[in-house]
Amino acid sequence: MEIIKATKNDIETLMKIRMEMLKEVNSLSDDYVFDKSFIENCRKNFECTGETQTDILCIENGEPVACANLCYLSMMPTFSHPTGKRAHLMNVYVKKDFRRKGLAKKMLELLIEEAKSRKVTEISLDATEMGRPLYEAMGFCCNASAMTMNLQMNRQV
Repeated sequence: MEIIKATKNDIETLMKIRMEMLKEVNSLSDDYVFDKSFIENCRKNFECTGETQTDILCIENGEPVACANLCYLSMMPTFSHPTGKRAHLMNVYVKKDFRRKGLAKKMLELLIEEAKSRKVTEISLDATEMGRPLYEAMGFCCNASAMTMNLQMNRQV
């Protein structure tokens, strides 16, 4: 098993595992076809790998079996976040046959260290029920002060 920090050369591998993850998480069929603009937006996002985000891949026999993504955000500095640097964790996924082997934890540890090296003061995430116990064990906690507004008009992916 190889755990790597992805580069722009890994875009096709990142795309492959992301689409697989989205199908599983959203209970889509294996033959589901994603909207072309959605695919283009995902690809554009991965072109920023190493710059405005860090992507981690776990590779077994040349195939991706797990991934995780940390997107960096720059905001107005505050007293509690004086650098203004924050991050959002997403796309944490491990294929079924590779779960419960510590891969997600290892990927998170790498991303947390990367965030610290970039002077990030806060990492946010949207947790699934399956992922919540790991995130809590890693030190993430619910934030009662956060509020969101969903501006998405069309959920089709």
